[in-house]
Amino acid sequence: MRHHSPWTPHLAEGAQSPAERLAEALGGDILSGSLKVDDRLPAHRDLAWRLGIGVGSVTRAYAILERRGLVRSVHGRGTFVAARPDQASDQIDLATNMPPPMFSDRALARTLNRLARTIDPRLFNIYPPVAGHLEHRRIMARWLAALGTEAEPERLLLTSGAQQALNVALTVARPHVGYAVTEAQTYPGMLGVMRQAGLEIESVAMDAQGMLPASLEAVLTRRRHQRAVVYLTPTMQNPTSATMETARRQDIARLCRRADALVIEDGVYVRERDPARPSLLDLAPERTFHVSSLSKILSPGLRIGVLIPPPRHAGACLPALLASSLMIAPLSYAMMAQWMQDGTAESVRTSLHAEAIRRQDLAVSILGEWMAAPTYHAFHAWLPMPAAQAEEMVGRARMLGVSLPGPHTFSSGDAAARTAGGGTGVRLALGSVTFRTLPEALRRVRQACDLSQAKVSRDTIAIS
Repeated sequence: MRHHSPWTPHLAEGAQSPAERLAEALGGDILSGSLKVDDRLPAHRDLAWRLGIGVGSVTRAYAILERRGLVRSVHGRGTFVAARPDQASDQIDLATNMPPPMFSDRALARTLNRLARTIDPRLFNIYPPVAGHLEHRRIMARWLAALGTEAEPERLLLTSGAQQALNVALTVARPHVGYAVTEAQTYPGMLGVMRQAGLEIESVAMDAQGMLPASLEAVLTRRRHQRAVVYLTPTMQNPTSATMETARRQDIARLCRRADALVIEDGVYVRERDPARPSLLDLAPERTFHVSSLSKILSPGLRIGVLIPPPRHAGACLPALLASSLMIAPLSYAMMAQWMQDGTAESVRTSLHAEAIRRQDLAVSILGEWMAAPTYHAFHAWLPMPAAQAEEMVGRARMLGVSLPGPHTFSSGDAAARTAGGGTGVRLALGSVTFRTLPEALRRVRQACDLSQAKVSRDTIAIS
């Protein structure tokens, strides 16, 4: 075992506390390889003296790194660099949110054999229209109608996945709005798009149904001199899996209409028609950009998304889509059409719905009170807990061989909104591993939850 290294300690730049700056610097050096596995870190007092910070700051920094699984402390010997996350070959991935694979090699081969006999070569010999071929838009319109989302084919824009659709929607909305509103915990891909667009983000508190109307109303009233764009996921919200009932959807639509706010509705998790839960597109079509995709309900490999814009903004979407320089692969178009026409897509959708129920039931049976009660059968689950415990739990899970997203991954940044409702927690992706692997993964997560609670309780007692 190595006990020394030529590494030079330093603090990261920034306005955070010394402990956070030290943890960031050490974490970066570990992940970059500057610090190797089994290197011993300096003693607390020695490092504090060398950096000119308090001993308590070093202690807190080491604790942060231990929760992340980057270091390990050995009683009486010191603190050592642990295995880097990317070196752990036995990690079970519960971080990647996707449905389990439903297409075998034989099924794919049958599809490709059919396409070889029937495919239209023009798909590969011409540039497609910006919004997609009209025939493919008709096929997609029929598919969406079966799921409860009605729209004329001419109004649909086919995109290279939902992320492109979200980008286009916000690009078009941006000149008309002064700020963005979203749930306290939300899809990080959209947070990135908002920040890139230079929009200030207002967080709205949540409950078991998602965005709270009272919290939304408070934000819209406080900033009534500016127009907002409101982004939300009413069905199987990511990360919390919260699903809104009809009254909640109606309240959100009413508030957005009264404030003349634009709405971006993320509908990528809608797998079935549910008359009791109308979309915001149905309730406020004049202001709603509706986004859907095949990635979460059929196959991530297709990378086909859908954008249904409000009529008055439809014209601006085409140049925004063209400027994104992305197009759907012709083979994806062909496979989508084949599967939707021969019944494969519907069969897979039905099977995935049943599989989601099976996996949710398994998660509830193992995680028990740790898991928020599912209101809908998603391929992700939410474990609500305080931020300190969530960070501890993710680190413990990593040490037990399970990869999870960090507790701040989904935070839209407003601590007040998180405290008021829809607070921090950890999301589990239930579809990224085989069903055979899932029970063991969930048992390890349960163990990490129990250990994290015990650790936080001990720390609380020690502080008091």
